[in-house]
Amino acid sequence: MLPPRFAGFEQNSKTASAQYQTTMERLIKTLPAILKASGAPDEVAEAACISAWKHAVGEGLSSHAVPVQLQNSTLVIAVADNIWKKQLEQMRGQLLFRLNSVLGQALVKSIELRVDPKRIELARAKPSGTSTDKELNYEVPAELLSAAAAIEDVDLRRAFLGAATSCVKRLENPEV
Repeated sequence: MLPPRFAGFEQNSKTASAQYQTTMERLIKTLPAILKASGAPDEVAEAACISAWKHAVGEGLSSHAVPVQLQNSTLVIAVADNIWKKQLEQMRGQLLFRLNSVLGQALVKSIELRVDPKRIELARAKPSGTSTDKELNYEVPAELLSAAAAIEDVDLRRAFLGAATSCVKRLENPEV
């Protein structure tokens, strides 16, 4: 129990977390529309798959299995060790179904599991929702802004910009 002077602090923290979860849920639900509106070029499809992964598999599993790239309709997933690889191989069909359900189409045909403990550690060291100074100062390319301007739905536009910007940043800095 918190002292009276901190009353509401815990509640505000819970409220902010709930608002974040609600916003993320709304953004994830726009992925099928983004893919349809964009024609799902490779870059947008990859960004959508990577964004949808955590939602599709759940928070607990997503810290042990990190999406790396989408290559020829195969989503490459990094895992910490052979134990996780073997476990997820048994769940592959289920994971594929969940992911494609979130995406609203059968965008991913297969999942490839690779043992890559360094990538898992990198992902754990940088929890989602945190920003580095470099990310905060990132300037969205003019081409993306003009493409986004054609999208009337505010939520869809925001989700498009987020996915496209994330993809461009990954292409510019592939080691992240």
